Amino acid sequence: MPASRFLKEYWQKKPLLIRNAFANFQTPLQPEDLAGLACEEAALSRIVVHDREHDRWSLRTGPFAEEEFPGMPDHDWTLLVQDVDKWDPDVAALISRFDFLPRWRMDDVMVSFAATGGSVGAHVDQYDVFLLQAKGERRWQIDDRANPPLEFRDDVELKLLREFSPSHEWVLEPGDVLYLPPGVPHNGVAENPCLTFSFGMRAPSASELMGDYIDTLIADADESIRYQDPDLAPAGDVHEIDAKAMARVVEALNVLRMNDPDKLGDWFGRFITTYRAAGEVAASPEPRSRVELEWDLEHGAPLHRHPFSRLAWRRRAQAASLFCSGLQFDLPIKDAQRLAAAELVDAALYSGLSEAGREAVNALAQAGHYQFGMDEDG
Repeated sequence: MPASRFLKEYWQKKPLLIRNAFANFQTPLQPEDLAGLACEEAALSRIVVHDREHDRWSLRTGPFAEEEFPGMPDHDWTLLVQDVDKWDPDVAALISRFDFLPRWRMDDVMVSFAATGGSVGAHVDQYDVFLLQAKGERRWQIDDRANPPLEFRDDVELKLLREFSPSHEWVLEPGDVLYLPPGVPHNGVAENPCLTFSFGMRAPSASELMGDYIDTLIADADESIRYQDPDLAPAGDVHEIDAKAMARVVEALNVLRMNDPDKLGDWFGRFITTYRAAGEVAASPEPRSRVELEWDLEHGAPLHRHPFSRLAWRRRAQAASLFCSGLQFDLPIKDAQRLAAAELVDAALYSGLSEAGREAVNALAQAGHYQFGMDEDG
């Protein structure tokens, strides 16, 4: 189906099962690869175990020791690892299949391995997710009826639903995709040992958006701007906060330019490229000068974007702003477009940039967001 039809009829409206969405799919990741990643200190990993007889659930967080996995039972447990796309370029390459969505909306690819019967229980997510069956088979149940019960159990560490009555049920095989909009209760149980790739969208809550933006406003606020009342008249009731007082409060807040589109847009670009960051990007202890960087580029060594670095851009008047993990650069539109889309910067791309674009590349390289030799060194 055309992307426009999917967005109009299904996106954030109703679930969709897409059989054979990835035709002849072969997983780029094996269960042993995922287990190895779960042993890494920097990886975010969890193991969920279900005691089916007593309906008890337990949760452990990684990193895990390699010797743990051979002794795990052959049923009723699940390993989950977040941000696998930051660690495995073949998994990251799958994201391009969702390029009908803004890239900055994509959060991460979480990969789960489940032994037969493994599950994380019936739950609900507050973001869009595409569930790609990568290996084996998993039975999915969903409840897409209006106003399903959403109360959580209070006897488990996980946020599991107290009640769950599925309205639909399917068994997904490799290459099948199940799209779920926010708020749809669902439960997945492994029919046999299986891998599932979850492409999750970024969906900050209103409180997160307001909190961060207000912090920005506070940091930029002029302390000399205060509540004022030069039009004050004798009070009818000295204890009343009257309508005129509230109008002055609104006027004082409006001075902060909360509705300024450029101020708001610049803040959002910085915020969304750092929201739920997978990890920190550190500058090299021995950074190259711009002359050295350009010499390396000219001699065939491309700069690779760090997998933890997120880029996006927005238009502003006749130019643009490029955002990278909270940093902001004002550039020509073409430069911002090219750098936001580039996984690597080679001599050809670099030579086509304006002076401002080249300065941005140099600054990003100095900060560690672009690095030489990441394909060899990681």
